Amino acid sequence: MMNDPLADALSLIKNAEVSGKGECTVRPASKLVGRVLRVMQEMGYIGPFEYIDDGRGGMFRIKLLGNINNCGVIKPRHAIKYTDFEKWEARYLPAQNFGSLIMTSTEGVISQYQAKDMGTGGRLLAYVY
Repeated sequence: MMNDPLADALSLIKNAEVSGKGECTVRPASKLVGRVLRVMQEMGYIGPFEYIDDGRGGMFRIKLLGNINNCGVIKPRHAIKYTDFEKWEARYLPAQNFGSLIMTSTEGVISQYQAKDMGTGGRLLAYVY
């Protein structure tokens, strides 16, 4: 029984990275998982990915680059202000300016660096480093 598709997807990606695989398949696909994967791709943690419609919810095939040490979801999804990024970075990331928090805001799913540039807050979804 799946309760959190994003958590399942990130744990599958992390396990595939640790075992040294070149690609992995995440199912079921969702819009949220696709947007988080897009942010991870923009930051250079994963390679290209594609959506495959199998008639049962779809799946993503992801090319792994070997750049992920750890990734996971943040539960509960904390609402953070623009001024509180340092506190949450210290909690979820191993060092300053190492890795990234992925969050959802009124601008969509973005990284913490994009949120700092825009001057906006939001809700934390995941971390990756």
